[in-house]
Amino acid sequence: MTAISALPTPARAPVSTTGPGPVLDVVIPVHNEEADLEPCIRRLYAHLTGQFPYSFRVTIADNASTDGTWRIAEALAAELPDVQAVRLEQKGRGRALHTVWLASDAQVLAYMDVDLSTDLAALWPLVAPLMSGHSDVAIGSRLARSARVVRGAKREFISRCYNMLLRGTLAVRFSDAQCGFKAIRADVAHELLPHVVDTGWFFDTELLVLAQRAGARIHEVPVDWVDDPDSRVDIVATALADLRGIARLVKGFSKGTIPIGQLRDRPRNSLGRQLLSFGAIGIVSTVAYLVLFSLLRGGLGAQGANFVALLVTAIGNTAANRRMTFGVRGSGVVRHQFEGLMVFALGLGLTSGALALVPAPNHLLEMTVLIAANLAATLLRFLLLRVWVFNPARTRS
Repeated sequence: MTAISALPTPARAPVSTTGPGPVLDVVIPVHNEEADLEPCIRRLYAHLTGQFPYSFRVTIADNASTDGTWRIAEALAAELPDVQAVRLEQKGRGRALHTVWLASDAQVLAYMDVDLSTDLAALWPLVAPLMSGHSDVAIGSRLARSARVVRGAKREFISRCYNMLLRGTLAVRFSDAQCGFKAIRADVAHELLPHVVDTGWFFDTELLVLAQRAGARIHEVPVDWVDDPDSRVDIVATALADLRGIARLVKGFSKGTIPIGQLRDRPRNSLGRQLLSFGAIGIVSTVAYLVLFSLLRGGLGAQGANFVALLVTAIGNTAANRRMTFGVRGSGVVRHQFEGLMVFALGLGLTSGALALVPAPNHLLEMTVLIAANLAATLLRFLLLRVWVFNPARTRS
């Protein structure tokens, strides 16, 4: 198994396994699959019931079937707990995944083809890194060295040529764009899916390219794959659509119309994780501030020592919070430091005013007052950094 990352990114929190929604939602997109649908769902449902240790849902996403697929989907949803059926009146696997994933309340979103060509034993290795927060996206790979694949030479050749084309045109680092066995964290999906345009077979490739360019961590799982000899995919039409999709992405990246900077520089942590990270950085900053203040107090006086100690720790604090708490990288460092110093000025006013209230030189009283003032300044600092300095809308602009 491998993990691919275009940029080092802050780790995400492990997913919640006790929330009201399911931990995992496995989507099966189908179009005119009345023969394969029922055995697929029963086999997948039995596997999840016996092997997956957390809550799950299986979603049948019927995109404009004209045979008995929708009737079978409704019957399975009525019979089996944790199975639901969604009907879309327009065709397109990408459209089905886009719609169902954005509407899902699960923590981890997956999909697999209805023929279940991939051995289901790979499902847990696929989703586990997403649940732990280690990775953002996970894909099954038929082209990894340890994968075991049974399929014709023609399909093998086409698949390898396609992935070589992706490496040459879009500099991708993942090995298998079109394997019908993928998973993504819901929080990552909500960041990326609004920017995915394709509604057909190129959906997978576009999502993965955007994920890589945005710095998402992509985890690859070698799979055991047995090709479906009854596959009705139109290879020529699919290949032409893929070429058009590649050309569109190349053009979008060259002209800057695809907002990769916005995605890469986005604040990535939830409020809870931001508070924990900010608190840990704040503790280190406060200790460093008190040490500097004590060392400089004798030579610079209380006000001078307060100014220097607060200035030094404010610069380090802004840099640490920019990267670790709010997950911001790239351009804007100077602006963020300048605005951080403006926030520092407010903190300086609070601590200087507190020191001025100390009636006579008293080291213990000074330290007590400074700790209290710094606590108030820290709260103000977090609020200003979050809603002003590193506000997502201002970071994007």
